[in-house]
Amino acid sequence: MSENGAPEPNAGDDAEDHAPEAGTLYDQARWTDDGEYEPLLAEKDATAVEIGDDSPLPDDLTRDSLELPDLAEPELARHYTRLSQMNYGVDSGPFPLGSCTMKYNPKFTERVAALPEAAVHPDRSAGSVQGTLELQAELQDYLGRIGGMDAVTLQPPAGAAGEFTGIRIAAAYHDANGDDRTEVVIPDSAHGTNFATAAMAGFDVVELPSAEDGRVDLDALEAAVGDDTAALMLTNPNTLGLFERDIEEIAEIVHDAGGLLYYDGANLNALLGRARPGDMGFDVMHYNVHKTFATPHGGGGPGAGPVGVTEELAEFLPTPHVRLQADGSGYERYEPTQSIGKVHGFAGNWLVLVRAFAYIARLGDAGLADASARAVLNANYLASRIDYEVPYGPFHHEFVASAGDQDAADAAKRMLDYGVHPPTTKWPEIVDEALMTEPTEAESKESLDDLAAAFDAVAAEDDAALETAPERTAARRIDQVSAAREPRLSWHALED
Repeated sequence: MSENGAPEPNAGDDAEDHAPEAGTLYDQARWTDDGEYEPLLAEKDATAVEIGDDSPLPDDLTRDSLELPDLAEPELARHYTRLSQMNYGVDSGPFPLGSCTMKYNPKFTERVAALPEAAVHPDRSAGSVQGTLELQAELQDYLGRIGGMDAVTLQPPAGAAGEFTGIRIAAAYHDANGDDRTEVVIPDSAHGTNFATAAMAGFDVVELPSAEDGRVDLDALEAAVGDDTAALMLTNPNTLGLFERDIEEIAEIVHDAGGLLYYDGANLNALLGRARPGDMGFDVMHYNVHKTFATPHGGGGPGAGPVGVTEELAEFLPTPHVRLQADGSGYERYEPTQSIGKVHGFAGNWLVLVRAFAYIARLGDAGLADASARAVLNANYLASRIDYEVPYGPFHHEFVASAGDQDAADAAKRMLDYGVHPPTTKWPEIVDEALMTEPTEAESKESLDDLAAAFDAVAAEDDAALETAPERTAARRIDQVSAAREPRLSWHALED
């Protein structure tokens, strides 16, 4: 153990020197004949079985021998258990990826989504799925009240899909009013999906530089908006964790130019039960229920991105939408009068929405407000405990530290050696060697102290230690560029 209580990584330059110490999960690791380090190699036992000549199959469909696994059930069970323990997930410890909100999600939502009653075929008639439609209508209402929106669609299957839906609604609104607007204004610190969404929707992107305090520069905004402005896409708090104090003036500038104000719901964790985008002047927003409302996030899914709008945009929502019938006798699906059409099949990612409903219903108003309070408290506590500089503040649920003279990516890899997951790195670019960190509301003080100890241990190390990290993981440094450009998506590719 190191002096700060974090586990002491191994040192050394040769491959053998990096072999994990005895007494760890990696005791079963071996080196292959080609000199490659492969975890649990010793457990891969097989027996060759001879095949007779009396097969009724043609010769080109038979083989002389076959290797079959030769493992007893306890060996097999323990093998996969050890493999699972080599994986790091949110059930193992904190996952402080800034902006991604990788928080622990209570298991009761999993159980609710797994109930047989939730397994409803989406093609069933409205009359036979009144319970399902009622849950959808109530979730629309929950989300509308949380965001200060008048109407909500549950259809988009992810946050990026929610963005695209919201911008399409904005475009349809302008078209209906006879406005030919071609530009979407986006701050330079915004999520990359904002830029992609605007471009995919056919708009020209106008990048808005940040002011010295990391917030929206009002003078730059006034210069950027005009008759061509369809919308300003804004995250509040922004990606530095900073609340836009001039949000009402920002809304006025955009609205005076005839544009709409779009809210990226990525950072809603900071506001739950305390502030609502609709009250700030936002016209349309998406909710990342996979970040905010208890759905496992990452690895490509699952997700959902409901979209909320003000009353004047409600008629542009995707079809079908769910509402209570006028006579109060039940719920129905209907098509809004100027709908943009379907953006996803059926009711979106239905079981994700069930989880979100269960989470919101369990926490209630007081619980949601407590979650945002703890998210802000945890971020500020962790930032106060680490040695890295945090150049912007005061912040809310997340902060961006600077690795200074260290390479942020190397620092992140070194944190793996201390048994914790690192934060997001190299973004936003307005902070040099950014370490974007969001501990979330779910972590205890003890967990945050362990995370701070790992931050500080890495901050004190030299470049030589960082450049060889990680040393204790099952896989060490990979060629990230090749992995991104030529991913191997099957174990068969390992033989190439």
